[in-house]
Amino acid sequence: MNLEDLEKLINSELTTKINSSAINHDELKLKIDEEDLHSVLLFLKNDTRTKFRQLIDITAVDYPERDARFKLIYFLLSHENNLRLNIEFEIKESYQVKSITSIFPSSNWMEREVFDMYGIHYKDHPDLRRILTDYNFSGHPLRKDFPLTGHNEVRYNEEDKKVIYEPVKLEQNYRNFDYESPWEGTKYIEEITKK
Repeated sequence: MNLEDLEKLINSELTTKINSSAINHDELKLKIDEEDLHSVLLFLKNDTRTKFRQLIDITAVDYPERDARFKLIYFLLSHENNLRLNIEFEIKESYQVKSITSIFPSSNWMEREVFDMYGIHYKDHPDLRRILTDYNFSGHPLRKDFPLTGHNEVRYNEEDKKVIYEPVKLEQNYRNFDYESPWEGTKYIEEITKK
């Protein structure tokens, strides 16, 4: 089966559940609504023609200016057909996505990562807690409104013999910024050329 045949098959079998489909970079991309996620995944995994039995990854994209702030993307692989597929849909910031751990048990860690990095909550997840950051970590690092330096820094204090949390302090005492245009050259280069 090739991608064109797969696209026709999925569109004919799941006509009401697929909003759009396209083939880009040797992958089939499907846009759906969040409430259709479980039925689409069950079809793709269990159908004898599609055989998408491996969930590769789950990720999100943050669009803070949009009403539906997050786009969730699920990457699937069919070993038997050697094909890849993306499923994507958009959700609002406060929306809770239904967990797919009952379909793909490996999604447990992937959903925890999306929760930790973006703050997207999953309904019926067996163990939804942070996985990449510390339990006392505030915020979600991959959101566009997260500060580049973070809120706290963690370091080992030799005097106290323990790990401590401190607010981030940005010191620029050792930096010497030259704000002149690079086209005009800096003063020390001009002085060297005159000599």
